[in-house]
Amino acid sequence: MRDLLPPTVSVAVAGPADWTGELLAAERSGLGERAVQSRRRDFTAGRVCARRALTGLGLPAVPVPAAADRSPVWPAGVVGTITHTRGYCAAAVAHATDVRSVGMDAERHRDLNPGVRRLICRPEEEERLARLPAGTWWPLVLFSAKETVYKVWHPLVGTWLDFQDATVELDPQTGTFTARINPARVAAATVADPPAVIHGRFAVEGDLVRTAAVLTH
Repeated sequence: MRDLLPPTVSVAVAGPADWTGELLAAERSGLGERAVQSRRRDFTAGRVCARRALTGLGLPAVPVPAAADRSPVWPAGVVGTITHTRGYCAAAVAHATDVRSVGMDAERHRDLNPGVRRLICRPEEEERLARLPAGTWWPLVLFSAKETVYKVWHPLVGTWLDFQDATVELDPQTGTFTARINPARVAAATVADPPAVIHGRFAVEGDLVRTAAVLTH
C-alpha cells in the first residue's frame, strides 16, 4: 500500500509472523471468544500492523481496540484504516493534522457474480467498465474502490454509505479512480465540509487488487 498513499501516511503490511502475533488486552475484547481461526488471524495481523504503523509516525504502539461496529478505534489525533483479505493484511495511519481521513482495501482478483454486480455497480458504471481493456475483472476493482471510499467517508461523516451512493470512474492508464458521492448524502451530512468527491489510486498485481484514498485538508 506504500505505493498508493502519500508520504504523510505510515503504512505497515503484514509479514508471516504477524498473523499469529500478540494482541494487547484492550484489543482482545474486539475479537470475541467464538471467533473462528481465520477471523483471529486477520484481526491479529491487523492490530499488529496498526501498532507498527503508529510507530512509523513516531507514536507509541498503543492498543487499537474495536468499536461496537467493529471499526478500529485510533488514538486521539490519528486517522487510520485496516484491510485484510486472504493472505494479505495492511494498516495505514496519519496525523489528523495532515490528513482528514484515509481508506484502503485489498481483494483477491476474481469475477463477481451477476447478483453482486447489480448491488455494487450503477448502470453508467457498467457501461464504462465494458469499455475498459480486457484481462482485468474491473467490477472487482470498482467494488474495492467503493470499499475504500466508504472507509474514507464513515469515520469522518459517521453515516452509512451504500454502494449505489458512490459513482466511481476508473482510469487504467493512470491507476486512479474518482468517486462522486450522491449529493443527497452530502447534503444530509452533519459535519462541516463533507466530501463530495474522493480521489484514489488502485493497483492490480497477480491475483491481488489494492485500492487506497486520502482526504486532505
